[in-house]
Amino acid sequence: MPTPPAMNGNDLTKKDEKTHNNAPLIGIDIGGTGIKGGIVDLKKGKLLGDRCRIPTPQPATPEAIADVVAQIVEELSARPEAPAEGSPIGVTFPGIIQHGVVHSAANVDKSWLETDIDAVLTERLGRPVEVINDADAAGLAEARYGAGEGVDGTVLVITLGTGIGSAFIFNGQLVPNAELGHLEVDGHDAETKASAVARERDELSWDEYGVLLNRYLQHVEFLFSPELFIIGGGISKRSDEYFPHLELRTKIVTAELKNDAGIVGAALEVALHHKLAK
Repeated sequence: MPTPPAMNGNDLTKKDEKTHNNAPLIGIDIGGTGIKGGIVDLKKGKLLGDRCRIPTPQPATPEAIADVVAQIVEELSARPEAPAEGSPIGVTFPGIIQHGVVHSAANVDKSWLETDIDAVLTERLGRPVEVINDADAAGLAEARYGAGEGVDGTVLVITLGTGIGSAFIFNGQLVPNAELGHLEVDGHDAETKASAVARERDELSWDEYGVLLNRYLQHVEFLFSPELFIIGGGISKRSDEYFPHLELRTKIVTAELKNDAGIVGAALEVALHHKLAK
């Protein structure tokens, strides 16, 4: 379903909203090994200046991660191109997020489960925060500024890494928390056989991997009949090794925003939520 309507929690007047439409915003991407952030130009979907990155604290508890996010926001806010003071911030998280609450935490501390991450970060930063699943953020960015720009119908962004992440975009709108990496294919959780880590673990040749990935994508294609597949993750750089083994009706391309996709998508999500982007 579409993202729920924004709550009027940022105290911006209509005049302020008009003034701040498409103004730069901060996006933060929380990962299992690193937390990175940047200032996003919402007109172009690009970063203004360099990214800021700090290793993910261990254990990755809510308090520890909130402290690192605050540190990154403080650094970015001191830059000349920083957004207006008190501007809302978008954050990604590697788990299922529903109404701001964490419902899965595969690569961070289990104390996050059932935690209201929106509330934790809003209180820590003293400004509005909106949190989105990391794969959803990357998909939103690709649909708006990258390989999916201008594509109507269903666009599926599939990220191949430790597991298989996915984002379901329909007519430019995100359908959140589509965990397509956990579809069962041939009796197995798909990501246990077709992720980038699975290829390395099982020492598969690119030909062998292409066959398994093709089986998975054909299954997804049968279920959803997308207009476009966008493949992301570090393995997308080697697409010439396995794309030739894919036999799909659907057009398939690699992602364009690379490592900035999560940051850009986080900023875009909060802008759309607070009606700060057209």
